[in-house]
Amino acid sequence: MSDSFRLATAKLMGEVHNLLCDKNEQYGDSALNPIRMFSKADAEGGIRIRIDDKLSRLASRDDRLESEDDVIDDLIGYLILLKLAKRESEEDETEIQKV
Repeated sequence: MSDSFRLATAKLMGEVHNLLCDKNEQYGDSALNPIRMFSKADAEGGIRIRIDDKLSRLASRDDRLESEDDVIDDLIGYLILLKLAKRESEEDETEIQKV
């Protein structure tokens, strides 16, 4: 594996990390801890809905609201959040089984 590949992926992952941190600061922890005011979906379900919406925008190629790159960045972020939500859910389930 080349050093340029490692550097390029590390830079990109850093950008995604910063995006996730910035959005978490803007919106609070709403993805992983939704307030469930209107929707009763759990964190995983809510994130999956957001992913579907982003995929729909990407498929429609309508960049009036956001660019294709913005949609892709958001999708990467949502997939990471989905992984975190699944991990948290599995950890909660393990804790319940211990009791």
